[in-house]
Amino acid sequence: MYRINVLTTAFVFLWLTCSCQTPAGQPTQEQKKAFTGDLKKRTFEFFWDRIDPVTFQTDDRYPTTQFTSIAATGFGLAAYAVGIKNGFITREAGSSRVLKILEWMWRSRQGPDPSGTTGYKGLFYHFLNYKTGTRFKTNELSTIDTGLLMAGILTCQSYFDQDNPAETRIRNLADSLYLRVEWDWAMNGQENMSMGWHPEKGFIPSTWNGYNEAMVLIILALGSPTHSIPDDSWQHWCSTYHWGKFYGFEMVNFSPLFGHQYSQQFIDFKGISDEYMKARGIDYFENSRRATLSNRAYCKENPKGMKDYSATVWGLTASDGPANETRNINGKPVGFATYSAKGASSLYINDDGTIAPTAAGGSIPFEPEICINTLYSMKQKYGSKLYQQYGFKDAFNPTYTFDPKQPGGWFDPDYLGIDQGPILIQLENFESGLIWNTLKKNKYIVNGLRKAGFSGGWLDKIKSNIP
Repeated sequence: MYRINVLTTAFVFLWLTCSCQTPAGQPTQEQKKAFTGDLKKRTFEFFWDRIDPVTFQTDDRYPTTQFTSIAATGFGLAAYAVGIKNGFITREAGSSRVLKILEWMWRSRQGPDPSGTTGYKGLFYHFLNYKTGTRFKTNELSTIDTGLLMAGILTCQSYFDQDNPAETRIRNLADSLYLRVEWDWAMNGQENMSMGWHPEKGFIPSTWNGYNEAMVLIILALGSPTHSIPDDSWQHWCSTYHWGKFYGFEMVNFSPLFGHQYSQQFIDFKGISDEYMKARGIDYFENSRRATLSNRAYCKENPKGMKDYSATVWGLTASDGPANETRNINGKPVGFATYSAKGASSLYINDDGTIAPTAAGGSIPFEPEICINTLYSMKQKYGSKLYQQYGFKDAFNPTYTFDPKQPGGWFDPDYLGIDQGPILIQLENFESGLIWNTLKKNKYIVNGLRKAGFSGGWLDKIKSNIP
């Protein structure tokens, strides 16, 4: 009996010792906590610092500054709630900033004129000029960027729920801005919404279909009580999906990871499903998990032989790139681009060796250990070439060694607002569910989901009529 007890004790001690050890090359829990805390604060500070002081809109990119971005402003609005939650700013400072943004947007000029306006029909132009906030050059009135902006606005509507003049005004302005958007006009009489409109030539022929970042756009448009789109719009959207297998994972395919992340920054799709996903036995959260793992699996296999790809250096999504040119890599021509939708799925592969940290960052809730370890490893490997004042620079490419100024590989000089947002928001969603839980209280989001046919999980527990 004594011998058995000794052996049992020895076994338990060995098991506990092994289970508490961190595998070689992976950060300890203490290191991860310190890293994610630093990453969160630095990334938040991008959204707090990088604004136009006149319009309060968020920089599209920095330190290169040409215009502001309404999608980045939408991410920034959600980021201010994260900042308050983490004590980076006070609630009063956050509500003051949000109020300035919404007041300016409500007063900004709307109209069909090709210049001197900020938007039309309640929608906003994709990029806006500094100081005036008017349309930048001839860019489009953007449906998706307006959708991402409105997702941020509704986040603030539900987050700032206290009974004081500033927060009451935030809620009222958010309501007015959202209810003004003519989503029905943007359908242009078609089954799927147009991607945008130009005053010079009308609607863009391309429509939103095939599964991508526009999930939140369609849900917002369905949930509108003033300008709702047809009830069958979600079914038309789903009918254009591409279900396929890629690197061992069956899913609705979309090659760049941002398409699996942007909508899920705002809406918690875990445990709720529409008819399409019910028929396949999964939800969109699981679909994004599979997309993340297949993207990583592709990079690990590294069929093009790109430099540094590994289990902790991976992530293909839309980002900056090193140059617009073709070079021979491993005896084969590779086309590089300064900005493109890098990605990998059964639809297409666009891989020029450029890795974007936001690819892993935006997928943290789907595979937290893998994604956080990846970000930590990239910071350790590349140091200040990649990780600086506001956290991760937008992208890097170790394969591209043709620039004499960066012979060891290309590293982006810029941060991009739309790639900073997913890192911050999804890290917070993983840790506290803040943005997800905030929008579960928003009647327009809930009504849009129900009109799209979603049910189950948290959605079935929500009261039918949210105040």
